[in-house]
Amino acid sequence: MFKKILIANRGEIACRVIKTARRMGIATVAVYSEADNDALHVLSADEAVCIGPAPAKDSYLVIDKIIAACKQTGAEAVHPGYGFLSENAEFSRLLEENGIVFIGPKHRSVAAMGDKIQSKKLATEAGVNTIPGYNDPIKDAQHAIKVAGSIGYPVMIKATAGGGGKGLRVARNEAEVAEGFESCRNEARTSFGDDRVFIEKYIEGPHHIEIQVIADAHGNTLYLLERECSIQRRHQKVVEEAPSPFIDESIRAAMGAQAVALAKAVRYESAGTVEFVVGADKSFYFLEMNTRLQVEHPVTEMITGLDIVELMIRVAAGEQLPLTQADIKPLGWAIECRINAEDPFRGFLPSTGRLIRFQPPEVIEGHVRVDTGVYEGGEISMYYDSMIAKLICHGENRTQAVVRMRDALNAFFVRGVSSNLPFLAAIMQHPRFVSGIFTTGFIAEEYPQGFLAADVPYDEPARLAAVAAFARRRYIDRAVRISGQMIGHPRQVGEGFVVFMEGRNYPMKLEAIPGGYAIKWEGKRYEIVSDWQFRELLLRGTCNGEPICVQVERSGLEYRMSHFGKQVKAIVMSAKADRLLALMPVKTPPDLSKYLMSPMPGMLREVAVHAGQSVRAGQRLAVIEAMKMENVLKAEKDATVRKIVTSAGESLAVDQVILEFE
Repeated sequence: MFKKILIANRGEIACRVIKTARRMGIATVAVYSEADNDALHVLSADEAVCIGPAPAKDSYLVIDKIIAACKQTGAEAVHPGYGFLSENAEFSRLLEENGIVFIGPKHRSVAAMGDKIQSKKLATEAGVNTIPGYNDPIKDAQHAIKVAGSIGYPVMIKATAGGGGKGLRVARNEAEVAEGFESCRNEARTSFGDDRVFIEKYIEGPHHIEIQVIADAHGNTLYLLERECSIQRRHQKVVEEAPSPFIDESIRAAMGAQAVALAKAVRYESAGTVEFVVGADKSFYFLEMNTRLQVEHPVTEMITGLDIVELMIRVAAGEQLPLTQADIKPLGWAIECRINAEDPFRGFLPSTGRLIRFQPPEVIEGHVRVDTGVYEGGEISMYYDSMIAKLICHGENRTQAVVRMRDALNAFFVRGVSSNLPFLAAIMQHPRFVSGIFTTGFIAEEYPQGFLAADVPYDEPARLAAVAAFARRRYIDRAVRISGQMIGHPRQVGEGFVVFMEGRNYPMKLEAIPGGYAIKWEGKRYEIVSDWQFRELLLRGTCNGEPICVQVERSGLEYRMSHFGKQVKAIVMSAKADRLLALMPVKTPPDLSKYLMSPMPGMLREVAVHAGQSVRAGQRLAVIEAMKMENVLKAEKDATVRKIVTSAGESLAVDQVILEFE
C-alpha cells in the first residue's frame, strides 16, 4: 500500500479523498493555486505545494507542476478527483513514465473513453446500445447545420472531451445550432483545451441513468448498481439518487451487463461510470463513459456500504477487489443535492465572495452526510466551479430519504453568497419529484420562466410572522432586563405587535406560556416553545406541539427568516409605529433600463456590438465567463447603443455597467 499520495485537485473532492486516505493510514499532499492558499483541502492535508496563479490553466491543469510536486514530496501516487486532469490520458501516461501511480484507469482506457466520438465507436463494437448521430468532428457552423438537418431535430451538440454539462447544447433549429456550435467550442477550448464537437440525436423525455463500475487488474469487473441523474438544469446535474425509481431489476441487470462489457473491452481498471439515456419505453442508449470518480458517487456508497475512493486506491496498489457481483445489493435509498453558489432567483447566476456564515446540518452517521471543501470565512472564487457542498441523505426507502433531505436542507445555513438552497427545497416538496415520475425535462417543464420566489411552496405565512414576533419579543425581554435603567421608569411591554411581511400586515397579540409565547392572529393561535438564544442561527422548538426549525437573523429592524426554502423579511413593531410607517413616502427606484449591467462577477469575454449600433430584442450584446461557464447577455428590447463602457478582458463586479443605450 502507498505511504503517501498527492491529490491533484481542490475543494470538496480533494477533502473527500484526504478523509479516506487518512483512515487508511496514508499521508496526503495537497496542491493549490495562489487563490487557494487558505482553502480547506490545503489545511486538511499533511503537506501542501503551491503550483501557480489562480487560473486553472496556470496551476491545476499544468502537468509538469503536478509531477514536480510529487517528486518534491515523495508522493508515490496521484488521485485526480474529478474535473481538471482526471480524464487526461497524457497526464496518466506521463505519471507512469515518471514512476508515479495514477489512481485511476490506465492511460489507454482514458484515451479510448475520453474522446466521445471514439468511445461511441468502441461501445458499438462491444455490443452496447448507442444513439444515432454523426460520430466525427464538426468542421464549422455550416457543417453543423447540415449534419443536424440530416439527423433530424432536436439534436445535441457535444464537445468530444466534454463533461459536467460543459460544451453541450440542445438545438431545435438552424439558429440554435449555429449559436450552440460556437458556444460549445468556446467552452470546450476553455475547460478542456480541445474544441472539437460532434452531433447526435436528442431523445425527447429521457431519463439520465448511469452505472457505476469498478474493475481491478486481475480481470474482475463489477457494476455497483445505478444512479438516477435526471434532475438537471442546463445539462448540469442538480439532484441524484440511487437506486433509480424508474427502472426495474431486469433493466438494471441489462444496463449493468453492457457497462461491464464496455469496461472489459477497454481493459478498464479502477472506478468509472457508464452513462445511459433511457427512453420512456425503457430502451437505453450509451451516452459516454466517465473514466473517473463522479461527483455523485456518495449515493452509491450510501446504498452499498462501500468506499469507492478506498477501492480505487487499493486497485491502483495492485490489490484484488474484495467482493463479487453477488455481494452487491441495494440497501435502502440515498439522495444527493448539490449546494451551489448561485442565485436561483436571478437565473442561477454565479455568486462569488466570502462565506460570512456557513453551518451545514448535523452529520448523522448512515443518515445525513455533508461533503464540502469550504468553511466559514472562506471564499468562493470566480476561478473555479460553484460548488459549496454536497448534501447526501439516506433512508430505508425513498420517502424517508426525501423527508430527511427536506429537514437537512432546512437546517443548512449559508450567508455571504447566494445559494440554490431554496430551489433544492422546492424540488424536494414538488409532487412530481415526490412521486418519482419525472424525466430530464423536469426543471425546464416545471419552472419554464425560471425559478421565482412564488415557486417555493408554503401554505401558512402567518406562522413565519408568528416566529418573527416571537424573536422580537425575546429581544425585548432581554432589553427589559439590562441593568442601569432609570429607577421608576421600567419599560412597559404591551401585548400587541404588528408584523409587516411581504407587503402585508399581521396584527398579533402575545401572551406568555411556559417556555415561550402564544401568538394570536385572526382567530388562529401559534404556541411557540423554544430555548432559542440570539447567537443561534436556527430557532428550534415546537409550534403547536409540532417540531419547527427556522433560520432567523436580525438585521437592523428586520428579521430575515427561511423555512423549507421560503425566505422572508419581516419588520415587527408596535401598533403606533405601524401607523407612522404608513405615512412614510415610498422611495422610487432609479431607472436602470438604459444600461446593460453585469448580472454576476466574472470576466467580460466579448462585447458583440459597438456605439451607434441599433440592436433588436434578443440580440447578443456581450458574453461573460464565470466559473468556467459562458453567459450570453441579450437585448431585452429594440434599442440603440450609445456608449461602450467596458472592454473585453476586464473583470466585472455585479451590476457594473457594460454599455449604455440611448
